[in-house]
Amino acid sequence: MRQLAQEVNHIGTERGTPLKYQQPSVSQWLTGQLPKESVRPLILEAFARRLRRPVTRSEAGFLPLPQESNSHPSTVEGLIDLGRQDMDPSRRSVVGAALFSVALTVPNWPDVLGRMEAVQVGKPLRIGMPEVDMVIAMTERVSELDDQFGGRHARPMAAAFLVNTVAPYLKADASEEVRKAMMSAASDLCYLTGYMAVDEGIHGLAQQYYLKALELAGASEDHLTYCTTLRGMSVQAVDLGHGRSAMRLADAAAADSPQAGPRMRAFLAGQQAHAAAQIGDRSNALMHLREADVAMDKAESQQRIFGSYDPAALNYHTSQVRYELGDTAGAVAAMQQSDRLRYGIHRRTRVRDRAILAERQFAVGHLEAACATWNSALEDYPLIQSGRADQRMQNLLRLAKPHLKNPVARDVYERTRSITSKTLRA
Repeated sequence: MRQLAQEVNHIGTERGTPLKYQQPSVSQWLTGQLPKESVRPLILEAFARRLRRPVTRSEAGFLPLPQESNSHPSTVEGLIDLGRQDMDPSRRSVVGAALFSVALTVPNWPDVLGRMEAVQVGKPLRIGMPEVDMVIAMTERVSELDDQFGGRHARPMAAAFLVNTVAPYLKADASEEVRKAMMSAASDLCYLTGYMAVDEGIHGLAQQYYLKALELAGASEDHLTYCTTLRGMSVQAVDLGHGRSAMRLADAAAADSPQAGPRMRAFLAGQQAHAAAQIGDRSNALMHLREADVAMDKAESQQRIFGSYDPAALNYHTSQVRYELGDTAGAVAAMQQSDRLRYGIHRRTRVRDRAILAERQFAVGHLEAACATWNSALEDYPLIQSGRADQRMQNLLRLAKPHLKNPVARDVYERTRSITSKTLRA
């Protein structure tokens, strides 16, 4: 009973709504007193995580919701509903409370291949490749904004573009070639919007965007975006500490990536290595890391493209694997190399990864080095809007607190408090 209460509290914190349930509350639930409606989804998720399968409301003794039915919205209608909620400030708190589900049913490639509803022809709007190119260009611009400034402001803009422009294009009259190209472009945009939701810590919403990306990728026979999205879902899961879910998703992405080039192979293997390391599978973690390293050596030099993988990212994965396997000093060295190799445009990633590096320097007792790294992260931090970066700054404040007698630690601590008081409510 105590473990159930703890897990419900943990899921509440993960969702952004901390709870303080204790064993007596669980005892009341077991004797027939129903918990509050707002808590019931957390209890179902707690059971699902322990049992590693979905748990229905009826199994748990909860009445089904009145609006529940067996009908599912079409891909486009579901995308419109999702985007409208995300772009509406009055709904933002509700959307943000969505749960990350470890038991989420992820469709396999054959399940999504060509299954989206047929385009409704005969509409006044007819589109061609110029409209597809415009969606691709907008996705690239939003991705650049996310890299430079974080996703907090860019995501609602992407959601509005999905609802007001992309969704009508998906229903428009078009040739088969244009129709598939538009669905592929929409899939890329859904993936990016989900990634930005992850960056903000809105994990249930991110999963819904990712599912739409999978559906659209299957409808357009876009294997690349399908596998990229599965890999993104694995990144989300491993960052939340759900290693087995992360491993399953990373393996699925690798298995469903036919004829992957070396850069894509490195992209997928690096994530497999991180997930394997988190579940303690040392041999597979090191095997996948070697595979990523060999593939990166084979990858031809090319200009940065959407969703690319580079040596900085590979060193990030090397650092994560070493850290998960207990080699914190090695993790520090690999993260320092990642920082040296990172492109300047990736400001949001630079702040997050430097904060992670500082945390690990604290862990190995390199106090002044940690403070120097922390100070370097603070140079860019006021320029970005990122939930993950915010959380890292809070972690560093906590880690520095026992060392405030040291003037270097005290200075960076006070500097961070001054900066975060303008950007955080904490």
